[in-house]
Amino acid sequence: MFGLNGIFRTNTSQFRQQVRLAHKIRGKAPIYCRTIKERIDELNYKDELYTTRIDIGFPPERKEKVRQEQFQHLKAIKNDKNLEKLARDQKLFIDLDESKKVWLETVGPLHKKQIADHYAIFEHLYGEGYFIPFLNLDIFYDLKQDSCLPVYSGNVIMPAEAIEPPIVSYQCAPDTLWTLVLTSLDGHLTEQNKEYAHWLIANIPGRDVDKGDILIDYLQPFPLKGTGYHRYAFVLYKQKEKLSYEVPKVTSESSLEDRTFVTRDWYKKYQDVITPAGLAFFQTSWDSTVRDFFHKTLNQKEPMYEYDFPEPYIRPQEWFPLRKPFNLYMDKYRDPKQIKKEYLLRKLQSEDPFKSPSPPLKFPNAQPLPKSMPSWLKLHEKKIRLKWGRVNDV
Repeated sequence: MFGLNGIFRTNTSQFRQQVRLAHKIRGKAPIYCRTIKERIDELNYKDELYTTRIDIGFPPERKEKVRQEQFQHLKAIKNDKNLEKLARDQKLFIDLDESKKVWLETVGPLHKKQIADHYAIFEHLYGEGYFIPFLNLDIFYDLKQDSCLPVYSGNVIMPAEAIEPPIVSYQCAPDTLWTLVLTSLDGHLTEQNKEYAHWLIANIPGRDVDKGDILIDYLQPFPLKGTGYHRYAFVLYKQKEKLSYEVPKVTSESSLEDRTFVTRDWYKKYQDVITPAGLAFFQTSWDSTVRDFFHKTLNQKEPMYEYDFPEPYIRPQEWFPLRKPFNLYMDKYRDPKQIKKEYLLRKLQSEDPFKSPSPPLKFPNAQPLPKSMPSWLKLHEKKIRLKWGRVNDV
């Protein structure tokens, strides 16, 4: 029976079904269901044990004076009418080198960190760890054509352009020690969540990279065919003292197994004496030099990958398909080879090795077709005359 406020009551249970305008309202009553905030909090729940991030780099420097100087400089520029006039007349000259220098001293490191997060560089290198690259790392590949190819934050460099070791430079005090590591985040052939160390130089005095201890010789990138873009990251660590890493000497003739590397485990072992300060990374994809690398350097067959596409879905046949051309509908359930064979036989019927082919119709659509011919067959003949569709596959 119905009670007050349109609530339907049953004698067998205490369940109450709310009715409004003769329609039953689905779901629980508002007094029993959760609020929108509770539902959103449940959907966006993240375990702090796995989502808390740790800054493993150097702390940012306090630059209150620099901020005040920038504020005053911007205020003076906005009030300068001469600069406004030059900008309106498109005659204002901007020094890009000076702009880049100011960018690197202010928000540049934060932008690099955001880009690295976008490419999941920190996640795949350190897991929950990250750092802000306050030290600018300039890396250039010499193309031997009076030009250099820089490494920024995710730009594309092909393997043919990165065969030789790059030129590395940065600004630092002369009495400091550094470690440079280059690893591939996506290129391990046999094990997941592991990397290959393509370059490792330790105990670099100041900016003289050539005087450091080369523990792992440089190895060119080798992204496999069919696997898309691979990420290669340069990380520069500052040392507190001279170190002797427990890393076996790896030369250009060593096997790939000797280069297996896990940045997180390696950093965890030496985290008390090294701190990441600089970062640069690039992306690369397959080219012909990768095949030469496998055949001539590694003396093995090049692995190649292809995507295995699933068979296209074809719905079950119908007795009376509506608004579907008869011939196209039936061809879906036939062997494609048999269809091509029919087109080929039709084409060969009009071919004669001793006669020149007949000229094409000047106005194909103006040629009449029999009135008794069904509409689907008329459309089929018009497509053949106009050389549309499958007739071009033969």
